[in-house]
Amino acid sequence: MIIDQAKLKDLLKKKGLTKSALCAEIGISSRTIAKIGKGDDINDKVVKRIAEYLSADCSEITKSNEILDTLRKEMRLKLSGGLYHETQIKLTYNSNHIEGSKLTEEQTRYIFETKTIGVLSSDVQIDDIIETNNHFRCIDYVIEHATDEMSEDFILTLQRFLKEGTEHAKIYGSGKYKTLPNTVGGIETSKPTEVAKEMKDLIVWYNSLKKVTFEDIVEFHYCFETIHPFQDGNGRIGRLIAFKQCLEQNLIPFYIDDANKWLYYRGLREWNNDKNYLIETCRIGQDKYPFRDIIVH
Repeated sequence: MIIDQAKLKDLLKKKGLTKSALCAEIGISSRTIAKIGKGDDINDKVVKRIAEYLSADCSEITKSNEILDTLRKEMRLKLSGGLYHETQIKLTYNSNHIEGSKLTEEQTRYIFETKTIGVLSSDVQIDDIIETNNHFRCIDYVIEHATDEMSEDFILTLQRFLKEGTEHAKIYGSGKYKTLPNTVGGIETSKPTEVAKEMKDLIVWYNSLKKVTFEDIVEFHYCFETIHPFQDGNGRIGRLIAFKQCLEQNLIPFYIDDANKWLYYRGLREWNNDKNYLIETCRIGQDKYPFRDIIVH
């Protein structure tokens, strides 16, 4: 969460406190004080402590994040037909589809809405069904932890959730980095022995950014895909991470549909020559996100 400086100042004034005095009273570090001053994202638990001390609700001291707030509220209420509902279906269907899933959007919707599989065509693989249900769980996990600091544990947990119960998990395991070389669209990826260090370096770079832009999120996505840290599921995990990052930064998320699949892969291939291919494709994906259709301003 990002603390709204004006809101905090008003509440402190009513209490007759300075920001430094507040932090001293509830035991917040000088690093956190600096982050509050810069308008950086603050751990949810810290925000809650500040709000409780000031006898206020978290919403009274934080900046509005309409998309994340809406997703969390609708997920908690199990609301049907809203932004959360459509996000689950569209992100899951499109991310699975470009990776080869035979499930249609209608079948994906049916699985989400009824928790059953209905009548499926004979070419649908059991793992497609399992991974569709698992992807729904991954989206819930992202929404719950959207404002947490990026970590290896978060990324490894997503992969474990996605592959749980699949044939792949039985053979290679889940929630751990690859042990065999792999490729993506003709792009050379990191060797298994290099993955752990490169992932740590990537996460350190991201967490060191003072202000995360949409371009930074796309760059993280490119780097993640070229590392290709898992034996399988890298595309979907990479896009789930980008979903988390957009929610965290109060940016409209993006998804890649079939119409833009080849533009997306071209963007990954051409990154070192022209970053705009991938950035613009992801911006097109922002226009596809159902936020504007469902949230009325």
